Parts: sequence; structure tokens; C-alpha cells
Amino acid sequence: MAGTFSNRIVHDVPDPHLSHLAKIQDALVAWFAEHGRDLPWRHTRDPWRILVSEIMLQQIQVARAIPFYETFIERFPTVQALADAPLADAIRAWGDLGRYRRIVNLHRTARIVVDAHDGRVPADEAVLRTLPGIGPYTAGAVACFAYGTDTGFIDTNMRRVLHRLFVGPDVPEPIVTDRVLRALAVAAVPTGRSWDWNQGLMDFGAGVCTARKPICDRCPIAIYCRAKPSIRAALDTVPRKPAGAAPRYDTTNRYYRGRVLAELRALPAAPTEVGIPMPELGTRVRADFRPTDLPWLQGVVDGLAKDGLAAIAEDRPTYDPGPEPLPRLRVKLP
Repeated sequence: MAGTFSNRIVHDVPDPHLSHLAKIQDALVAWFAEHGRDLPWRHTRDPWRILVSEIMLQQIQVARAIPFYETFIERFPTVQALADAPLADAIRAWGDLGRYRRIVNLHRTARIVVDAHDGRVPADEAVLRTLPGIGPYTAGAVACFAYGTDTGFIDTNMRRVLHRLFVGPDVPEPIVTDRVLRALAVAAVPTGRSWDWNQGLMDFGAGVCTARKPICDRCPIAIYCRAKPSIRAALDTVPRKPAGAAPRYDTTNRYYRGRVLAELRALPAAPTEVGIPMPELGTRVRADFRPTDLPWLQGVVDGLAKDGLAAIAEDRPTYDPGPEPLPRLRVKLP
């Protein structure tokens, strides 16, 4: 029953029965009705479109995801459309959104949904979690936002709001585990209003109860918040990043994986596509590429191939050049 916990699960959480829960629910839902973000996936209850949006939003800022979502849905408006398409087409449509293993998993999921679930994204969270790349949060989000299930789940913003509201400051270290917070999330859902509540939690964490600068003086539920009396002092204990610090990149892996995939996506899409020779690929992704860098490039490409994002073929001459000719490696989308 929403609003009550077992003492075993939340023995270290003050007020385990959430005595102000109804007032908190009303205030947050009302806040969301006035201040909620207008996002394209909030205008549909289509399970497929909601699944696509949730997969895209994993570790990606909302504003960055919107144009990719719209382009992808235009190309693959149904789960059947993606299931029928080659993986290479799916990777091209994914563009440079990043986290490319997600599109491999989404493509696999589409085919499983078509083959095993009659082409309909499942409503049951446990079934959803059996699909590639779908964890507790995504399963809960699809069940809630597509099917209206009264269920709770946590992402980064929701985790922070629930922790501060019902437990206390989440810094310098969380007081309770994610298991406890998931129990809180489930218990806090207002019956019949799960869509508004969960969307509201996300927007509230993004716009009011932010990680570094919560706007407590404009918070409609501050009076009930267990973190409010001490959150400022707690945040002052968290080390600040030096101003102007440059981001760090793993230039031997993540950055160049993206560069390689960008070049492969640019190749003509045709059944007879033969890919691009490895040395030519190297000069496209690095201006200072030299033949001695081929082993490094091979490692990048091998990693992509292992993740199902690239294919490597040996291109041997059709004439007889002599004993044991050296193969010329070409790379293309799978």
C-alpha cells in the first residue's frame, strides 16, 4: 500500500509512514501542472515511442535528445519498422547521439518484441526487464508513462528529490541505499496519478531541487523537506571543480569510437557496400594518422565489432599476386 514501509526496509529512515505524503503529492502534482516541461514524448502514450525516448535519455541531457528522438521516430515510427530494418540503418538513424550500444540493444529488443510479444511492447515491468538494455528505471518508466501503472522508479533527479524530501541531505554521501529509495519511490506514488507524479519528480529535480543549487525559497514542498534545514551546509562540504577546468576524454576509446562510427555512417547505404579500407579510415578520423597507428585503429574497430557496431572484412585481390598475399581490411556498419 502506498505510503507505508516495512520497518525492516526503512528502519533508518525518519517518518517511515510518510505522514505528510498526501500534501506532498498534491503540491508536487500542482507544481508540475504549471511548470512541467513540454517534451515531445509527453504527447503520446505509445509504448514504442516512450521506450525510444527513455533509451535515448539514459545519461543524455533532455535538450540534446529531442532532435535525435524526432528524427529516429520519423524513420522508425513503430517497433515493426525497426525490427524489419538492418542494424546499419538503425545506427545511421541514431546519428551521433552517443552510447551506441543502446541502439544495438534497442534493435535486438524490437525484434524480440515482434517475434515473442506480437509486436507490442510489454506492459509488465518484470517482462520488460528481460529485454536487452532495459533495467528497473526504464521498465518502470514504460509501465507508468505508456500504460498508466501506479509504479515507482528512480533516475538521478528522482533519487535526489526523494532522498532530500523523505530522508535528509544526500551529500556528502547518501544516507540510505538505492534499494530503500526504490521502496520510497513505490510507496510515494499517488494512486491514479502516477504519470503526473513521476514526471513531476523528474522536472522538479531538474529545475528546483538541483544537485548544487537547490531553490529552497521557491520550493512548494520545502515545509515538509527533511533536508532543508541542513542542505546548504551539507553542499558546502562538497569539493567544487576548478573554474574553467577542461573536460577529460579517453581519446583512445570513446572519442575515436564516435569518430569511426561517424565515418561509417557517412558511407553509402547499399546492399553492395564494401566498407572503407583501414588506412583510409585512419586518415579520416585522425589528421596525424600514420601507418604505424594501424594497430591502435584496429583495437578501436575491434571494440566496435565486439559491441555489434561494426563489421570487418578481408579484401583479397582477385588475381594471383603470389604466395600468402596480405589481406586488406575494410570496415563497415554491421
